[in-house]
Amino acid sequence: MKPISYFYGLWVLLFTLFAYWQINDPDPEVWMSIYAVAVIFSLFAIRGVFPKIPLTLVVILCLLGAIYFFPGGVGEWIAAEWAQKDLTMKTPQMEENRETFGLLTIALVLSPALYRAWKKN
Repeated sequence: MKPISYFYGLWVLLFTLFAYWQINDPDPEVWMSIYAVAVIFSLFAIRGVFPKIPLTLVVILCLLGAIYFFPGGVGEWIAAEWAQKDLTMKTPQMEENRETFGLLTIALVLSPALYRAWKKN
């Protein structure tokens, strides 16, 4: 197996866990679906399949969503999360901040696959 297969194999597991943890989210169907898409493209990458247009759309949409939800004060948000000492959502803003970094994670993880998709053609 190639190193990229191990990389995406790990992310299949992580994105699956992320989707599972969305069960108690205020909008689980949205976020479970988003993480399911990340799992699907990670599985494609393991098999060496890099669909250029769909991958491009997913990465761009994740980046746009992250920009839209990006927290005003990242440091303040992190301090509030640490002070809370658990992962329960106390405010809608905390949830949006977490969603921002979920979208950024998906975009970053799928970027090497996107690079390969564009490099092939």
